[in-house]
Amino acid sequence: MKKIDIKINETIDDLEFNNLKIIQNKDGFKFGIDSILLSDFAKKIKNNSLVLDIGSGSGIISILLAGKTKAEKIVGIEIQKDVADMAKRSVILNNLEDRIEIINDNIKNIENYFDNNYFDYIVTNPPYQKNNTGLKSEDKKNLISRHEIECTLEDIIQKSFKVLKDKGVLYMVHRPERLVDILCAMRKNRIEPKELRLVYPKISNKPSLVLIKGVKNAKEFLKVQEPLIIYNEDGTYTRELLNIYGK
Repeated sequence: MKKIDIKINETIDDLEFNNLKIIQNKDGFKFGIDSILLSDFAKKIKNNSLVLDIGSGSGIISILLAGKTKAEKIVGIEIQKDVADMAKRSVILNNLEDRIEIINDNIKNIENYFDNNYFDYIVTNPPYQKNNTGLKSEDKKNLISRHEIECTLEDIIQKSFKVLKDKGVLYMVHRPERLVDILCAMRKNRIEPKELRLVYPKISNKPSLVLIKGVKNAKEFLKVQEPLIIYNEDGTYTRELLNIYGK
């Protein structure tokens, strides 16, 4: 393991996949199962592709995709300076500097770094809450991670259209209650929703997440996949979740 500067309030966590690890802030916003599921949903990324990870946070999705795919280059863009710095150190920790680049900036400025029609794929686990809605954490970092303060869903989809190649793919994880907003914004910005999968904690519960695949300038046709169930009724992981975790 390379010698990496680890701060007193940080931990190194084992991702239990291909010996990959990640640095996380003990008191900050930590990755959840939504990032794990999105990286699995997007694992069909073709070899030698260029991938953009919008709102990359700790770098969890970029790092997992580097392990699950043979993408040539994955670029993560993260607005919070200390979070982007933490992600950069995780990239070094995993010896992935040649495949992953972390940019500290707002997605609204992506065209300062890349031309239009540049990326083959985009993945994003964006803030789920509209600004001025829901309960808000007092911690500004968590607030930015959970609420559309620095950029909105519309911003993300608009910029995705600009930097995706024709027939490029956008993969997103979000909340089911925002589904109408997502589908309307996608079609408005010529990213056609092509696949949708609802995620349920248990089969007896309401869905808690939605996974969506959209394709730039594609024809209209939406495939709704079978539900993804996280837990059996006895609280154990389902067989599919164990497969996703590689167990």
